[in-house]
Amino acid sequence: MYKIAVLPGDGIGIEIVPEAIKALQAISERFGHEFQFTEALIGGAAYDAVGHPLPESTLSTCRESDAVLLGAIGGPKWESLPVHLRPEVGALLPLRKELGLYANLRPCMLFPSLIQASTLKEEVITGVDLMVIRELTGGLYFGEKSREATADGGQKATDILSYSTYEIERIVRFAYETARKRRHKLCSVDKANVIETSRLWRETVTELAKEYPDVETSYMYVDNCSMQLIRNPRQFDVIVTENMFGDILTDEASMLTGSIGMLPSASIGGQVGVYEPSHGSAPDIAGQSKANPLATILSAAMMLRYAFSLEEEARTIELAVLKVLEEDYRTPDLMETGKKLVNTVQMGDLIKERILNS
Repeated sequence: MYKIAVLPGDGIGIEIVPEAIKALQAISERFGHEFQFTEALIGGAAYDAVGHPLPESTLSTCRESDAVLLGAIGGPKWESLPVHLRPEVGALLPLRKELGLYANLRPCMLFPSLIQASTLKEEVITGVDLMVIRELTGGLYFGEKSREATADGGQKATDILSYSTYEIERIVRFAYETARKRRHKLCSVDKANVIETSRLWRETVTELAKEYPDVETSYMYVDNCSMQLIRNPRQFDVIVTENMFGDILTDEASMLTGSIGMLPSASIGGQVGVYEPSHGSAPDIAGQSKANPLATILSAAMMLRYAFSLEEEARTIELAVLKVLEEDYRTPDLMETGKKLVNTVQMGDLIKERILNS
């Protein structure tokens, strides 16, 4: 039996997570596995209920599980709260830290039937298949923060960016091992021409590269990488980078797939990993059944692969998504002329049916 903590969160999170559970239940029925789902509060919903975005009971549920399925958190409703109580700062970052999740994996693969859904030219994005590996527990997001008054009556804000050799080595080793399972190419992204932590990052990668002679190692400044992702995304196999750079680059990379609603993620490194879509809570469409659940369903596939080592089952979900898209079913974010518009629940039902009957 596999124990899964379920954290729907806020906004569209409560709509998309049930569709991923539906897919997992179909996997259970087809392959004979048993999944035990335990739901817990996180984000704004947790703050509204108990006064904190990450209750200790939620952390306990996560620690006692084999994996965590997370929806989305945050929204305008909670933006006026003190910083430490806002969902993103008070829940998401501490969850990653408490569970030791230092590696974030965001695969970016274009399903052939979605070529026209991307804003980029077909000849640019055809065949895109890359993995961004983002360091998740260091950098500016976790550095010391302060404010002080200035003589002119204003304020000065400071965020400290720091990385140790150990932090860099563990994420880069993880990236090299991932590259060995793919096309043996690794691009390390930094800003070593300006930032001292990036210089240490590049020096560390250069040393580690000697241990992986079978992997082609390249280096790229983050501003150039952001341009190259649009200019020639097929040049990339595995990209490894620090926390903030990875956060920004993966949102950009999502558009190569047609929609950020297609980008799953896995945050791993500790005993219990967190699997979630890369998008936010989308409060503007919450409650309207317009949300695309495919990133969450594909995140469930990553859970099967990385948490439970169930490769065939993971591929079954991914092939179900491929088939449904080939049959021209689309949620609003992917809609094109001549395609079949479906809502969130209908898309989940289609995936479930293909899992059971493929």
